[in-house]
Amino acid sequence: MDEQKIWFLVINALGGFAVIASYVAGMVTHPNTEQLLWGRITPTLKTVYLVSMPLAAVGYLLFLYFILFQLNAVTVQIWGFDGFLVLDIIFTVILVFSAFWMPLTYKLIETQWRGWWVYIRMVLFFVALASLALLCALLMISQREPAWSYWLAVSGAVVFFIQTGIIDAFIWTALFPYK
Repeated sequence: MDEQKIWFLVINALGGFAVIASYVAGMVTHPNTEQLLWGRITPTLKTVYLVSMPLAAVGYLLFLYFILFQLNAVTVQIWGFDGFLVLDIIFTVILVFSAFWMPLTYKLIETQWRGWWVYIRMVLFFVALASLALLCALLMISQREPAWSYWLAVSGAVVFFIQTGIIDAFIWTALFPYK
């Protein structure tokens, strides 16, 4: 495997671990409080979330597959730059900021300090922006073969952006009960 792909894999492994660890730590340190994280999400919207979250995860795996197994790490370009450098930056932003959502949300629940709410909104904004950047990067990428894998990756990025860029960044924040 190319050095660029190994580095990309390391970013995803460490970042993914950080995100999952932040969720586990939140649930362990705040048992029986997961309902608080839903805020004023209605049962209907909760169903949308319970469908969209796994679809976004599958979408993540689809574009991860395309990037790791279909792209030529040496020649791929995005916006005229080294493609893997662009992808490394985008994925680092998505994963680092995603790891902060749970701890910040529990801090807000505990203290109701307005600053935590601002930080949560910033975290969700940066994840949304990076998710949109990922979608745009895939649409502008220099390599699109095989076509079936490329279009699955683009479709996955669309679903991932709908989750992070619309549902999380706008709907969840509008319905979270910050006073």
